[in-house]
Parts: sequence; structure tokens; C-alpha cells
Amino acid sequence: MSRIALSDLNAAGFDDFVAVLENVVEYSPWIAQEAAARRPFAGINQLHAALMAVIQSAAPDAQLALIRAHPDLANKTQRAAGLTAESTNEQNSAGLDRLSEAEYSAFERVNTAYREKFGFPYIVCVRRHTKDSVLRDFETRLRNIAKTETRRAIEEIGRIAALRLDQLVVADDKLKVHGRLSTHVLDNHVGKPAAGIAVELVELASLGESRVIARSVTNADGRTDQPLIGGRPLPIGRYELRFNVGKYYAERNVQLPDPPFLDEIPLRFAISEPEGHYHVPLLVTPWSYSTYRGS
Repeated sequence: MSRIALSDLNAAGFDDFVAVLENVVEYSPWIAQEAAARRPFAGINQLHAALMAVIQSAAPDAQLALIRAHPDLANKTQRAAGLTAESTNEQNSAGLDRLSEAEYSAFERVNTAYREKFGFPYIVCVRRHTKDSVLRDFETRLRNIAKTETRRAIEEIGRIAALRLDQLVVADDKLKVHGRLSTHVLDNHVGKPAAGIAVELVELASLGESRVIARSVTNADGRTDQPLIGGRPLPIGRYELRFNVGKYYAERNVQLPDPPFLDEIPLRFAISEPEGHYHVPLLVTPWSYSTYRGS
């Protein structure tokens, strides 16, 4: 669906308003129907707050039905039967469509344990997570009581709704749903930014295969033209940045041993703030390197 201006959404007929927003919250058009009566909205944050207010004021049975409308994560049977386009894209963004057998088994185990304990599916905003962090979150939340998990589920539904709104509605204000990961390479050998260094960003995995999620080359300022991750939350997890510095110095006729002392430099780090800015620079010479979390 193409994006719509908030002003047009405010002016839309009731049915059109509901049609635009009915999948912002999974299989629950009644939320958009009740929110329609609260128009006009001054901004997208106010629209999101109105949707959440409808949920928070709903009867417990309605809240439980809302939670139960959501699919399990990485469930082969449910994927074969068909998820909403939104849920499919969200689960795929975390790699839940390409799990190893060990990962599928782990998800099946925690999904079953969670449903048996609470009587409803585990809900998490998967765009804020990697596969590993989802499994860790599962284990943590399994220790909660049902009342706590009902509250947590609604909080996560709110995060999912915010991201879906961000993709649907154009407004003057912005929802705080995006993070940014960037890098910068400084060649301390000559005291200048390092241009032309190939960079890979790898998402590390415990049970399955790690995967390259971004490739770039540093520009004249030693930075990448675009953030390594941007325009979305930063998935919680462990990462590795790989910098091809051996080729960079060889192309600049720096005298290096064969093989060079430093060829491909890996920097391992973790992300825990999905809406934050992580700047991971590399300060390098042919014989040394360092990093830090910048801003």
C-alpha cells in the first residue's frame, strides 16, 4: 500500500480510514474503527497514541482476543497457511524465513512452552531483534506471570503498530522508531580519512549461520555514503564489521610484509538500543588499530 498524508487520512470517509489502518494492529479492525471517531489528529504521534488508548481501554476479553490474533514466530504451519503481508515482512526481516533446523527446533520449543504457560502467543516487535535476541527474550519472559506478559504483549503490539504507521502515514512529526549504525575509517598512518576501504557488516548467530547484511566502500571522507543500517530499528544482537585494510594499503604502495600484518580487520560489537545511534569508527595503521563507540 502506498503512503498517505495524515491530512488526507483525517479527511477520509470512515470506511476509507479503517481500510488504511485495519492491519496496523493484526486482524483487529475494531481498533481503527474506534480511533476514527477521535479525528482529526494533529500528528502521527497523536494518531498512534489514539490507537493505543483504544487498546488500553478495551475490556480484558477484547485485549486477550487481540493478543491471540497474532501468529507464532517461525511457525512453519502458519507460514504455509499464510500470514498477513505485514507479519511476513516483519518475520523475514529478522531472518525467521531461513532458519537452520537447530533454530527451528529452538523456536518450536519456546513457542510451545510459552503457549502452554500463558494461553496466548508470544508477541515481540521482531524488527527490533535478531534471531538470537528473540530467543533470549523468549527465555526471559517465560519467567514472568500472565499479568506481566499481557502488559508486555500490548507494549510490543504498540511498537509493531508504530513501525507500521511509519510505513503508511506521512506527517510533519515523526515516530521515534528508527536507529542508525554508521562507521568512519581514519588512516592514522597519514593522518587522513581512508577512502576506498571495502566494509562488510555481519550479523552473528549462535545456532544458525551468520549473515552479511550490508556491504559498502568508504568515500573521500572515510565514511559510507549511507548508514550501514538506517531507516529502521537497529536489531538487538551481536555484529562484526570487517574492513579490508590490506588491499587499501597495497593500493597506496605502502611497504607491507607478505602476507600483510593486518589484512582484514574484524570489529565485534553488540547493539542493545534499537532506536539509538551507534557509530563504530576504525582508526588504523598497517600495524595497529582501535575503535570506540562514537556519536
